[in-house]
Amino acid sequence: MRAAAIFGLGCSSKDLEPFRTDGTIEWRMGMPAAADHAEVILLFGGDGTIHRHLGQLVKLGLPVLVVPAGSGNDFARSLKLYSVRDSLAAWKKFREDSGAVHQIDLGVISAAGNAGGAPAPHNSTYFCCVAGLGLDSEVARRANSLPRWLRGHGGYVVSLLPKIFTFAPLPMKISAAQDSGAGWTIRSDQPTILAAFANSPIYGGGMKIAPQAKIDDGLLDVCIVGSVNPFKLFCMFPTVYAGRHLKIREVDYFQTERVRVETDYPLDVYADGEYVCRTPVEVSLQRAALKVVTP
Repeated sequence: MRAAAIFGLGCSSKDLEPFRTDGTIEWRMGMPAAADHAEVILLFGGDGTIHRHLGQLVKLGLPVLVVPAGSGNDFARSLKLYSVRDSLAAWKKFREDSGAVHQIDLGVISAAGNAGGAPAPHNSTYFCCVAGLGLDSEVARRANSLPRWLRGHGGYVVSLLPKIFTFAPLPMKISAAQDSGAGWTIRSDQPTILAAFANSPIYGGGMKIAPQAKIDDGLLDVCIVGSVNPFKLFCMFPTVYAGRHLKIREVDYFQTERVRVETDYPLDVYADGEYVCRTPVEVSLQRAALKVVTP
């Protein structure tokens, strides 16, 4: 078997040693140049590392085993890979029968008018977990400036709490594609604190922003938080970890295949904790875009 290993920030070939117990495997370091150069890819890192490689991983079409080793490992959690031990168990099963490979959806962020579930064009970006704007983007930007060790130990929360009391709602027009595909239905056209578009349920270090999201159902889960009193927003924050925020009146939650976001002036859009682009954008899903090895 031929396998490739990709290392994110802070990872090295030492992290690969537990996976190299079988001398029959031919290892290649780095991203394969073509699909016939490997049969599986091991990716050591967190959500940001995965995000940066998604475009090439989709093109190759090879099974990917994520080894959680980043400051944020929400995508790995969504695959039930909570530790290196879980990834080792999945690797052993894959080696035995090449089983436990599943095809999952990926989100696609495009310039408005270019989305729709087709393979991402050159000006589009894949994401694996959650894309968002508003308070979410501001917090992601602040969290990315923190030391890596702090980002991995509550950095999102550290960045979020001060902004809860100072962040002003932003005017946004959020429209969902109609089932017929013939037009759009406006879901929100008012000042908004946060808009999140989820392929998987978890982000920000374990927050269940989209508790009903599934990575293989072909649907985006959209969570919109309207204008909320800062004190109420502060009290609402802990409920996100259990997904109970959906009961709050100012929260709108729905599923759709495609959504469009328009704003009075360009706003930053982040996905998987990384800056992507500015509005206006369309967000959609590409079904069965990535093969992953799971426990």
